[in-house]
Amino acid sequence: MFATPNLAAGASGFLLGASLIIAIGAQNAFILRQGLMRRHVFVLCLVCALSDALLIAAGVGGFGSLVASSETAIGLVTWAGFAFLTVYGLIALRRAWKPGAMVAAESGGGSLGAALAACLSFTFLNPHVYLDTVVLLGGISGGYAGAARLAFGIGAVAASFVWFFGLGYGARLLEPLFAKPSAWRVLDLVIALVMFALAAKLVL
Repeated sequence: MFATPNLAAGASGFLLGASLIIAIGAQNAFILRQGLMRRHVFVLCLVCALSDALLIAAGVGGFGSLVASSETAIGLVTWAGFAFLTVYGLIALRRAWKPGAMVAAESGGGSLGAALAACLSFTFLNPHVYLDTVVLLGGISGGYAGAARLAFGIGAVAASFVWFFGLGYGARLLEPLFAKPSAWRVLDLVIALVMFALAAKLVL
């Protein structure tokens, strides 16, 4: 498992997984905001990482071709994702209208159930997550065999854990910046634009 070729495969999986995860997206914007507010950070980061792990495992296990061939499933997820992202973008715009209600150092507050529902929606109502994790990573993992393929998958999963926990807990380093309501207004405006852009990209 720890032979040089397997370590190389694991490193490749880590780098490719990181390149797909580290991007301005709905899920990352949500985790960043929760991290700044210190709300349910550990649980949400764990859910995001485990969700990625599940999808990556499915891809490495050979389900990529099945997902890619189901136009109906992709279509349903696309329109559900479009509706969810649009609504969440409107909510972010509403928050930006009255940013004074938010405090960066605020902890607790907010329903864990609602946060989990939003987190899971950002993850599983985004068709691109299936294409990136199940189809793309799964397809590339097909170039490896046996232990090397497993190492590739583990590397990609490790990238997800490192990124989400780094983003969630690293967000508090920006706390001094977000002591001002104007900073929250800018953040929520950016989040709204990201949501609307992703929604448009899904249907176009």
